[in-house]
Amino acid sequence: MSLRDLENNNLRILTKNKLYSLLILACMAGFIWLFMSGQGVEKASPEHKYELCLIKRITDIPCPSCGATRSVRALLLGDFKAAIYWNPFGIIILLVMIIVPFWISFDCLTKKSTFFQSYQKMEGLFQKKWIIILTILLVLSNWIWNIQKGL
Repeated sequence: MSLRDLENNNLRILTKNKLYSLLILACMAGFIWLFMSGQGVEKASPEHKYELCLIKRITDIPCPSCGATRSVRALLLGDFKAAIYWNPFGIIILLVMIIVPFWISFDCLTKKSTFFQSYQKMEGLFQKKWIIILTILLVLSNWIWNIQKGL
């Protein structure tokens, strides 16, 4: 076995079952966090300030994901404009939290690997330099906007 084969094997350590388990746990944690941070969506006010971000607590500077919880909660309350204001990444987060469990359940019920195959394609896409640069620029832009808004 060559060094290149070892490297390729090490990159593919994340098996289908590990990925599915990790994502289901992450989605469940997200829904629990969403509920616990607002004691239920219907009672929550998106304007509520959260001071649980370690970066914000230590540096008094918001991180790129600051406002994501408020964004998701605003979406659940039907306020798309507020969701974009708080953090546009909240839209992606909510879509992932809703779609991934259903997609993984479909794969498990049908004994297919459609989600895992899509994940592998996305993984390959994110190995392209221009995609990485674009992603970094989007995250940095959002971070600068979070700082400017004073989240």
